[in-house]
Amino acid sequence: MSQQQLGRGPLGSRRPQPAPAAPDGGPAAGSPPARFVGWLGGLGAAAAGYAVFQALFGILPDSLDGSAARYLISGVSGLGTFVAVWLAAALLRARAAAGDRAAAGHREVRGTGASGPLPLVFASAYDALVGQVSVVDDPARGRLTGWPHSLGESDPRPTSVGTAYGLHMMLDLGVPDGRLGTGDLVDTLWRLRLPDGGWSARSQGAQARPEVTALVLGALARAGVPGDRLDAEVERCTARFTRDADRAGWESTHVVTTVLRGLLRAAPRSPLPSLLREALADGAISDGRRDHLRCWGYRLQPPYGRPSPLHTAQAVVALDRAARVLGEDLDARGERARTAREDGIRWLLACPDAPHDTCPDLENLHEEVRRPRTDDPSRHEVLSVRHFTASWLVRALLTPGAVAVARAEGLEDEWRVRLDGALAAVWAGQRDGIWVWGRGGDGTELHRPMWMTYQGLSALRAHAVWMYQPRG
Repeated sequence: MSQQQLGRGPLGSRRPQPAPAAPDGGPAAGSPPARFVGWLGGLGAAAAGYAVFQALFGILPDSLDGSAARYLISGVSGLGTFVAVWLAAALLRARAAAGDRAAAGHREVRGTGASGPLPLVFASAYDALVGQVSVVDDPARGRLTGWPHSLGESDPRPTSVGTAYGLHMMLDLGVPDGRLGTGDLVDTLWRLRLPDGGWSARSQGAQARPEVTALVLGALARAGVPGDRLDAEVERCTARFTRDADRAGWESTHVVTTVLRGLLRAAPRSPLPSLLREALADGAISDGRRDHLRCWGYRLQPPYGRPSPLHTAQAVVALDRAARVLGEDLDARGERARTAREDGIRWLLACPDAPHDTCPDLENLHEEVRRPRTDDPSRHEVLSVRHFTASWLVRALLTPGAVAVARAEGLEDEWRVRLDGALAAVWAGQRDGIWVWGRGGDGTELHRPMWMTYQGLSALRAHAVWMYQPRG
């Protein structure tokens, strides 16, 4: 999927264009100009150049200053013809080769039963997830069906984080056959609950954490688990996630946005989402390098850290979802949230660097959330979090609020260019529907985290749904 293909969309919708007859938009191989150039190139560039030289030498008038001038003019013309014919023939050969590759690609897609590159990626992702699902008989918890944190781990035991993201992906992909049922994944997540309720990441031990609990609750709610079954866990999560009990969590943009998104799915009528929205809006900072627009760093309290495209996109996504679920213009707090969110959108659109498929705004990030351990407050629990930045920018720019700002303020071109760039970066990161977090400067090994594939698939799916324009 090329960047140009990705860029077609609803902002100032474009009139459908006739399909080009050649892969690069040039004349079709069977058109008269192409046939003429092909015939001329078939004679050979050297032959064509010599023919022009002979013709000109024979017709140039004798009034020119001697035969040397006639030789010079004829030679230059012949040489120019040689170069032109050689380049034209090379261009036709390149177009033909590209056409053959495209046709082979389409034949490959048709052979899988998919109708294009995106369905092929979705089908490949589904096959990979089904092929690597783990079924483990745990003596204490019973049968567990799910995934570890990353595909291909040496210990395939399902975890809360890996299985929650896997459930999200199964719901996105539609579970097209009976090889894997979402009911088994739902049962596994319930079995992975900690003894005192809630869920945690593998590195967090037996202490439930709000960001993981909200992630799991959101997946369960999306899978259709009734609210009355979720209520007890929602209560435990909201009771534990207070400023006094989890100050580090309340100061983390990543934690607050994750909890807010999960609770808006699982418990939209809880009072906590409104409080989190307010904390998120109050945590915005001004960036003098981008017209003093407000944005977000990795913290919501001083020291905020540098303005961060990743955390700004996370805040925009969370605040946009809160606006649709909670309403936004009912009071001063809702108005503050709206203006902060819209400034965050303008800030993302004001990226000064190009090209926008490789600009610094798209750099993946690694952060750590440090909390005092409950069993020994003098020591800290460290949660390592990696972020697929391009996918978050796609999701932020495709929110209804971002599109509304771009339309209202004449920023359609900036919106489209930055969305195209982020989408190109997302698309380039997958291989057969699975995204890979490679070895980085921090020495991390190559692995395939479930969360990264979920974010990549959800970004492409959101774009495909948003850009669809039926013919009519």
